[in-house]
Amino acid sequence: MERVLAAAIDHEGEFTRAELIKVTGLSAPTVGTLVSALIRDGLLTELGTGPSRGGRRPARMQFNALYGFVAGIDIGPTRTRLGLADLRGQLITHRIVSTPRGDPASLLAAIAVEVKALIKDADLALNRLLAVSAGAPGAVDPTRGMVVALAPNLRGWSEVPVEAILRTALGAPVVVENDVNLAVLGEHWKGAARGHETCVFLQFGTGIGAGIMVNGQLYHGHRFLAGEISLMCMGPQFVDVDFGSRGCLETLTGLGALKAQWHRDAADSPEWVADLFRAAANGDAAARKTVDDAGTILGIAAANVCSVLDPSLVVLGGSLIAPQGGALVDRVRCVISKVIPTPPPVVASDLDKDAPLWGSLLVATHEARARLRQHLGHRRAR
Repeated sequence: MERVLAAAIDHEGEFTRAELIKVTGLSAPTVGTLVSALIRDGLLTELGTGPSRGGRRPARMQFNALYGFVAGIDIGPTRTRLGLADLRGQLITHRIVSTPRGDPASLLAAIAVEVKALIKDADLALNRLLAVSAGAPGAVDPTRGMVVALAPNLRGWSEVPVEAILRTALGAPVVVENDVNLAVLGEHWKGAARGHETCVFLQFGTGIGAGIMVNGQLYHGHRFLAGEISLMCMGPQFVDVDFGSRGCLETLTGLGALKAQWHRDAADSPEWVADLFRAAANGDAAARKTVDDAGTILGIAAANVCSVLDPSLVVLGGSLIAPQGGALVDRVRCVISKVIPTPPPVVASDLDKDAPLWGSLLVATHEARARLRQHLGHRRAR
């Protein structure tokens, strides 16, 4: 059953029993029995018969991608992105909401309410929600579904049982992952990193972090701290300085640092970042120095990551890249080329701020498919 369902899911468009027999290597009677069961369950949809090739006209069918659906959640410090997708990962609908205020439990409960509202507005049934994936900043232990530490942009987010809270609220399995890890998955699936099995997503914004993929798999590290480059020490003068939970790199080049360096009284809105880069392009000396210094430091950090991992591609994203990207990307690329003998390509994100959401939908889709196959396998074994 699992083998036939996996083949049906992986087959784009319609297919016949003969094609399933060829792909799975199972006998015709076995495939026929399993296909009939999957049709009864609603996982396969019959489409009628196709043209004859000298014998009986073959029955055509396809995987019912709307048998159920999945939800993706990307929790940010000010905005949270929500999305629903079918079992092939095709987007059904999405929405951006303000990140609720309050303690972690209250915030997650409010996000669950928003997810249910999105499901209702899409005219879907909550009991067909098969899996959820949630991304959050900081160190995440996906085996326990918990944000364990280092979420400086969400106050109180340490040892937060995200999986347990959302599973109870939404009644579906939940996978929890670091937001930048989801970003590299999203770019590898739908964006700039397609075809690159060892690549890095570097997020430069309110927080700084890296999502690392090695041989097609996320790399988490021993304590789930792989990619927490915000902690990277950028010089010996910083070794004995207490940077708290933010770390040296983020203290030097995070959004808060750039705002303080350029214009302390700039409005607390995203527009000031675009204003900074616009002023730099128009010749404002202070703005130009702020951008150049940030690009140099971020370029050094990126070069250090490249020297350790030797990726085939570096993708840059985050609020420092999205609106104006070009100048900072060029500077990071230039610094890397000066440090690394054979530098990898350095590109801006194709998916912009939606990269983590796409990654969460991918993870949720994989989880839903795995649980479906497991459920059918157990049922057949009884």
